[in-house]
Amino acid sequence: MNDTFRTITELEKRGVDMIEIGIPFSDPIADGPVIQKSGTKALLNGMTLNLLFEQLKEIREYSQVPLILMGYINPIMRMGIEKFLENASRNGIDGVIIPDLPPEEFNEKYKDLFEQAGIINNFLITPQSPEERLKQIDGWSKGFLYMVSSASTTGSRESFDEIQLEYFKRVDEMKLATPRLIGFGISNKTTFDQACRFANGAIIGSAFIDALGANGSLAQKVTGFLETIR
Repeated sequence: MNDTFRTITELEKRGVDMIEIGIPFSDPIADGPVIQKSGTKALLNGMTLNLLFEQLKEIREYSQVPLILMGYINPIMRMGIEKFLENASRNGIDGVIIPDLPPEEFNEKYKDLFEQAGIINNFLITPQSPEERLKQIDGWSKGFLYMVSSASTTGSRESFDEIQLEYFKRVDEMKLATPRLIGFGISNKTTFDQACRFANGAIIGSAFIDALGANGSLAQKVTGFLETIR
């Protein structure tokens, strides 16, 4: 329950470039069984968005790594957009990923509020996104593009198939202005290297959460997992 702070500092010690912090939610539509299970466990343990911000209130005294909140619009709306942004800005958050907030709705209703708070909203793109749509989202982006690897939920896989690699290559050859990070399915050195070949980096979720459930100290689990990736 209270390992959020320690996990961030352990990851930063071992050289990660950015950390995504999940906001537990009862209906995570883009997430697979591992993150669903961990989110449910967190909610049963009493985790809330308010408690998460409380855990992060001193993080910038100890950590400088960029921090991104990933979550769904419901808990954010329940807190209130302006209050959420105020809390995020005050507690060291640099940006967000909100899979179920359409870019058009963000631009129409919330863009100015996010900019005033200094919080960047990072958009998602998928294999189904047509070229014109990709260019449109690229033009709206201020941070990075979360490049969803496949038409599925989050979860581990051993390697990417030719269809996925062709998608990575196709988008890479478009020379979009916004940096791209590939997520969904990054779980080992093979998938990490495949992603980094065609993008600026990779996002690892389910495989890391699995690793946190292994035996050993937090430091041992973080170090051991990163050694398998790099």
